[in-house]
Amino acid sequence: MVIHKPVLLEEALDFLKVEKGKRFIDATVGEGGQASAISQRGGIVLGIDRDPEILKEATSYLSDLGYLGKNVWLAQGNFRDIDQIAKEHGFTEADGILMDLGISSWHLKESGRGFSFQKDEPLDMREDPGLTVTAADLVNGLTKNELEKLFQKFGEEKRAAQLASAIVRARSLKPFRTTGELVEVVEGIQGIQGHRKKIHPATRIFQALRIAVNDEIENLRSALPRAFKVLKTGGRLVVLSFHSLEDREVKNFFQQMEANRRGAALTKKPFRPSAAEVFRNPQARSVKMRVLEKR
Repeated sequence: MVIHKPVLLEEALDFLKVEKGKRFIDATVGEGGQASAISQRGGIVLGIDRDPEILKEATSYLSDLGYLGKNVWLAQGNFRDIDQIAKEHGFTEADGILMDLGISSWHLKESGRGFSFQKDEPLDMREDPGLTVTAADLVNGLTKNELEKLFQKFGEEKRAAQLASAIVRARSLKPFRTTGELVEVVEGIQGIQGHRKKIHPATRIFQALRIAVNDEIENLRSALPRAFKVLKTGGRLVVLSFHSLEDREVKNFFQQMEANRRGAALTKKPFRPSAAEVFRNPQARSVKMRVLEKR
């Protein structure tokens, strides 16, 4: 099993003020790396994830460490329902809540659902296998204009029109079934490789499709106020975002809480990883961490 390398882990734990006996919610528990780190400092953790398959990985990992059922409990669900899940498990009045919005290493490397453009897998991208719409459904079913708008809105892709046209032409010959087929079309667009000097030309397309399939922005927008409600006074909400769309939602919500004098942002500017951490873990290069304390 590939265990996700948590980004800004020590910094996040320090902001959460993890101490023995305090209760925390890891709203995006993944394989359990951050939950285990909180447990090592004596914290009690409720870990939530929408994907039943990754929860099996977390169950195995945390059981092997001796944490599961002792000071870590797991629950399947969407973090947009964090208030209800917390109530069901007796985790209201939490001391801290952690949201790591990054895609997990397991999803990228082991899920077989097409999250990575570096592997040829079914064009799926569902974080919850119970969802009905896949990335292939969007790529094959949306109109050219709908694809263009999707790539612009969720991928912030400057060449959205060109990419949408190429996809529509290709699917008229053969429907897309795999990530490799989509990557081949994207890479075949004249001049796009030169346009993307630092990132692969399919990066923003895959981001846009994943966000749309999993309704990530709306889920985050719903989750933030509900998470804040679950916190006790003085509790802290720590959010790690990995692209500007997520960070914008977090920033706006934190500003709203400050304006209403309900919370205080402890990170006036987003906290970024050091150059050394980015070198050790390239996934850290785009992360921004914001922290809000409930008043």
